[in-house]
Formats: sequence, C-alpha cells, structure tokens
Amino acid sequence: MFPLRDTIQARSLPLMNWALIAVNVLIFVLLLSGPRAELWIARYGMVPAQIFSTPTEWLTVVTSMFLHGGLFHLISNMWALYIFGDNVEDRMGPTRFVLFYLLCGAAAAAVHVMMNPSSTIPTVGASGAISGVMGAYLVLFPYSRVITLIPFFFFPYFFEVPALFFIGLWFGGQLVNALLTSALAPPDVGGVAWWAHVGGFVAGIVLVRLFVVRRYVRRAYLDEYYPW
Repeated sequence: MFPLRDTIQARSLPLMNWALIAVNVLIFVLLLSGPRAELWIARYGMVPAQIFSTPTEWLTVVTSMFLHGGLFHLISNMWALYIFGDNVEDRMGPTRFVLFYLLCGAAAAAVHVMMNPSSTIPTVGASGAISGVMGAYLVLFPYSRVITLIPFFFFPYFFEVPALFFIGLWFGGQLVNALLTSALAPPDVGGVAWWAHVGGFVAGIVLVRLFVVRRYVRRAYLDEYYPW
C-alpha cells in the first residue's frame, strides 16, 4: 500500500513541516548526491559503536537525521512527512513540532544504539523522527482516512483506509522486521534500522500529549446563555 494523502485538512500553514522537508532535500542535493557522499555519511552519520567515544559524537544523533543514503530513501521519508506532518504541526504549533520531531529522532537513535551497541555502520535518515510523527498522528487522528494506492498487476486501485489500520499495519511490519533482524541477521550487516522506527514511533505516542496546544474555543456570548 502506497499512501497518497490523508483526509484531514490542516487549519494552518505547516511552515516547519515544509522547512524540514526543504532542508533534507537541500542537504541531499548539495552534499549527498555527489562523489563525496560516502565521506559525509561516514563523518556525520551516527555510528552506535562510537557514540560514547567523544562528546562530539553525540552531535551525529542530530546530523544523521538530515542525511539520506539514496534518492528513494529521501523520497519515501519526505513523502511520509508531507502526508502526516502537517496535521501534527497544526495541533502542536511550529516550535513545539520541531522540538517534538527532534526528540523522537533522538529516541529512535537511542533504541537503535541499545539494540546494536557494537555496530560500526553509520546510521542515517529521518525515518526515526518521522515514525514519531506517525505515532502522534495515530493518537491525534485515529479516525482519519489515508487514501492509498494498491497496484494489482498493471491496474491501480485506490482505497480510503482508516489511519488506525494503515499506521497500525505499518508499525506491525516494523516490529516484526526488527525482531527477525535481531534474531537472524549477523551483526554489523547494513540495512534498514528497524529498531529506530519502533523507538521513534513509541516515543511519538508517549510524548504527543505533552506538545499538543489546547485551542481556545470562542463562545458566542460571554456567559453562553444570554445575548446581553
């Protein structure tokens, strides 16, 4: 299932969500689409085995969120952020949303390090932070619907899928892959950071209520009963 858009219209311009997408795309175009891409990933990607070596290594928890290993990696992450991020920012406000995004990314990195402490492979990508955004979306808009494309042979079919089902199915796949990878894959093999997705998603569910702004509902009359 490929998500196309959701059915919830944001009430404000998602400026920070657009800014995050723009920054990720710009960094990819300027730094990671050239011949020195591997050097940038090696320097600014997060390496679990080195994270405690020097204080400066902690900065890679943030820098790694804005690096991507390829064009498909970038597009898939930014598309998910585009679909789910605007509504979450609408409920949090721009400043709270960015802080929430970074905290979810840090939580995702922490879980990845905990599950792969000896890995020397650089970890890059915004998927941990975006997983947190999806967790927040699930809490805030469980009855929203996600319009998805399901190809069947050469024919595209479009369905409105409840967000609870779509995101729940997505998370189930992340968790199963994380467990299988831990059980079957040899250490220090590259691939998808499944545990980072799981950690970011759980962090989003746990933290979302701390960042949501309560909106003031204006009453028609001061005392709600009498027009005078």
